Amino acid sequence: MQLFSPLEQFELWPVISISLDLNPVLSFKANFIIVNITIASIICIFASIFLFFSVSSYKNVESIDGQTRTVKSTFSFYFVPTVWQTVIEIAYDTVAQLVFDSIGTKGEKYFLFIITLFSFIFWSNIVGLIPFSFTVTTHLGTTIFLSFAIHHALQAKLINTYGIKVFSFFLPANTNFLLALLLVPIEYVSYFSRPISLGVRLFINIMAGHALLKVIVGFAWNMMMLDSLQMLTFLFPLLILILLMGLELAVAFIQTYVFLTLTCLYINDSEALH
Repeated sequence: MQLFSPLEQFELWPVISISLDLNPVLSFKANFIIVNITIASIICIFASIFLFFSVSSYKNVESIDGQTRTVKSTFSFYFVPTVWQTVIEIAYDTVAQLVFDSIGTKGEKYFLFIITLFSFIFWSNIVGLIPFSFTVTTHLGTTIFLSFAIHHALQAKLINTYGIKVFSFFLPANTNFLLALLLVPIEYVSYFSRPISLGVRLFINIMAGHALLKVIVGFAWNMMMLDSLQMLTFLFPLLILILLMGLELAVAFIQTYVFLTLTCLYINDSEALH
């Protein structure tokens, strides 16, 4: 399929369509459509799972439970790490350091959630760099859904933990009444704009990078269609494309890290109520 616009790569199109005739008498039908963003999301999830298990070793571990010796099979990492295991360990250490620096010792219970979020967003950004693939995080609906899901979960936790005291979040300490009339609306708007800014930031940065790559690809392709020696001019945009691919790899990690950093800061706010 030929793309005529840099933004056409972000369009949703059906992959699988299923129609069920639930009530033939009333002509009631249900249509289920699986679009490309759903397939891409599933690929990102299974890519994370497959990478973890592919770099681990499968062995038998003997454990003693009282006087009964039981043998069970489990996955574990190699004692001498492979290249991919080293990459996973670096990502693990990076996320762990981020969680404990931002939240402290209370961040241990959030680690599995943060590492899962890191894996999904990072793979979504990376898979989108493969030609003819689809980038999940270039859709505002996906990034906004993630940010609002996190935001609402934190609200539920705040209300469950602090009850009515949660409203002190919008009132800075040692504030008089007149100043509170000004600060409370500002704090309220600032607080509830967090999920919007969190989701939009990821969406804009990833979409802009992929759109720029498509523009450079189209420019290089047009240069290749020229006659005689003018065709060699495509080498210049091709060189720029290679450099941009490296830049997009860095952006994929940086934007994932920024999303997680802000998420950890919001979690820390919910823990300390400030």
